[in-house]
Amino acid sequence: MEAIGPWRGNSSDMASEERDKKEGPPTGNEADRGTRSLNFVEQFIREDLESGTFEGRVQTRFPPEPNGYLHIGHAKSICLNFGIAAQHEGGLCKLRFDDTNPTKEDEEYVRAIEEDVKWLGFDWGPAACYASDYFEQLYAWAVQLIRTGNAYVCDLEADQIREFRGTLREPGRDSPFRDRSVEENLDLFERMRAGEFPDGSRTLRARIDMAAANVNLRDPVMYRILRATHHRTGDRWCIYPMYDFTHGQSDSIEGVTHSICTLEFEDHRPLYDWYLDKLEVYHPRQIEFARLNLTYMMMSKRRLLQLVQEKHVSGWDDPRMPTLCGLRRRGYTPESIRSFCNRIGVAKFNGTIDIVQLENAVREHLNRCAPRVMAVLDPLRVVIENYPEDQTEHLEAINNPEDPAAGKREVPFSRVLYIERADFLEDPPKKFFRLAPGREVRLRYAYFITCNDVVHDEATGEIVELRCTYDPATKGGSAPDGRKVKGTMHWVSAAHALPVEVRLYDHLFATPDPYDVAEGEDWRSNLNPESLQVASEALVEPSLARAASGTRYQFERNGYFCVDPDSTQDRLVFNRTVTLRDRWAKRGQKNSAKP
Repeated sequence: MEAIGPWRGNSSDMASEERDKKEGPPTGNEADRGTRSLNFVEQFIREDLESGTFEGRVQTRFPPEPNGYLHIGHAKSICLNFGIAAQHEGGLCKLRFDDTNPTKEDEEYVRAIEEDVKWLGFDWGPAACYASDYFEQLYAWAVQLIRTGNAYVCDLEADQIREFRGTLREPGRDSPFRDRSVEENLDLFERMRAGEFPDGSRTLRARIDMAAANVNLRDPVMYRILRATHHRTGDRWCIYPMYDFTHGQSDSIEGVTHSICTLEFEDHRPLYDWYLDKLEVYHPRQIEFARLNLTYMMMSKRRLLQLVQEKHVSGWDDPRMPTLCGLRRRGYTPESIRSFCNRIGVAKFNGTIDIVQLENAVREHLNRCAPRVMAVLDPLRVVIENYPEDQTEHLEAINNPEDPAAGKREVPFSRVLYIERADFLEDPPKKFFRLAPGREVRLRYAYFITCNDVVHDEATGEIVELRCTYDPATKGGSAPDGRKVKGTMHWVSAAHALPVEVRLYDHLFATPDPYDVAEGEDWRSNLNPESLQVASEALVEPSLARAASGTRYQFERNGYFCVDPDSTQDRLVFNRTVTLRDRWAKRGQKNSAKP
C-alpha cells in the first residue's frame, strides 16, 4: 500500500510561549458574532493571517474518537471549529475520526457522530477523514524515527513502564532496552507488525528524555501490539499507533492550519511538536481553550457509560443525558445550541457555566418558533351547567403570538371540560387568582366561568368535579360591561381531547456539582430521584392528533414539549424540553433564605 504523504505547504513559524499564553478580550453574551469582540483563538488566527504564516489559509478540524456519543461539551468544539472556518473566505473544517483504539470504537459511534454534526448544521464536505487512513504513513514515520535514533522497541510491561516513568517530583529511569541498536529495533518493529509477538509484550517508544519535567516527554509509547478487529481496517493490523503519535501527524497530513484543542492537551503540545520537528514535516499551530462544564451535568464519557450500563437512564439518548442525541430527543433545537455556544464564548481557563444559560437559549428559540397548544397534565373535570349538552363550538386560537405567519387554528369547546387540578383551590390563599368557589376566571380563547359547586369523592374526599356556569356574552375572553378577571386558564374539551403520556424531565442530578458529595459517598448519591415524572392521564387538544415525532410545541402555561419517538398511532408521548421559567432558581432562593 502506498504511503500517504504529508500536506506540502509552508511550515508554521511557531510563536513564542508568551504569545500562546496571551488572552484576547472576553466574548460577552452577544449572540451575533458580528457585533462582539474577537476571542483569543480568533485573535491568534487573525495574527497568522496578517503575517502570512499559512499563506492566508484557515483550516480546522473536529477530531472525535468514535468510542461514544457526542455531548454538549463536544458541541462547543464543533461550533468553534466549524464556525472559525466559516468566518474566512475559503476556510475549511474537516470531520476526522481519531480511530486508533479498536477495542473501544464502533461503526455505531461513527454514524451517530456524523448525524449529530449534521444536525447541528455543519458540513465537512464529500467525506469524513479517518486516522486509520494514515496507518501506513504513520508506520513509515515510526520506521523513520527508529532510523534516526529517535525511537526504540521496549520489552517492559505496561506496569513497568509506569513505574520507570517516575512522578511529577522524581525523574524517570531509562528502560534497559533503550540502547538497542537501530538494526535490532528495525528488525523487532517489523516482526511486531508481522505478528510474531504476543499482545502487550513489546512497544515502540520515542527516545526523548526520561528526566523531562513534562512527563509526556518521558519516552512515550508510540505503538503497542493489540490483536483486535478494527471497524475499518479489519484484522490487517496487529499493532496500533497511540493517540499522541497519531493526532499531530494527522493534522499535518491534512494541512490543518490551526489545531484547536481543549486545555488538557496543552501539556501534550511539546510532544506533538517533537514528533513533527523530528519528522521534519508540515507543522500546524495548536491552540488550547477551556472545555465546557455545566452545572447539574457530567461530561465524562466513562461516567455517562456507567449511567447507561447501570440503567440510571434508559440509554445514550435518554432526554436527561447531556448527549446531543439526548438533547435532540428532549426537544432542543440546533439553533439554540449554536446560540448557546456562541454566547458563552471561548476562555483560556476552566470554569463552570450555569445550565440556566443553555435552558434560556432553547426557551428563546422555541418562544419564536414553537406553536402554542393547550394541554392539561393533571386533569380536573369541569361541567358548565348552563351550556347546552349537545352543543360544540369551534373557537379561534392563535398559533404563535411571536409569529403572525403561523396563523390560527380552531379548538372545540363543549359543556364538559378539563382544567389543571392545580388551577383550583377550595380554600385559596391571598394572591391565588385562579379558580375557587364563587370566583370568576377566564378560559383561554373562550368565556368567563364561575365555580358554583365542588364535588368530592365520598370515600377519599378528593375533588373529582367542579360545577360551573359561563357568561355567553364574554366569548373571546372579554366582558361587554367592562368587568375584569385576574385569572386566565387553559383547558381542553372532554369530548374531543386526546389522551397522551407526558414525561416531565428535570435535571438528572439534584446538586449543581454532581461530584460534590459527603465522605463515603460517590456521584450516584446526587442523582435526582425526581428527574423523571410521568403524567399518564394527560390530555391535549385534538389538533395534535397527527403530530410527528420530533415536533416541538409550547403547552400553554406548562412549558415546551417535544413528540417522543416512542409515540404510536394510538398514543402520543411528549417530553418536556424546558419549563417556561427557571424553577431551580426559585428553589435556590428559598433554600438560601432558610435560617
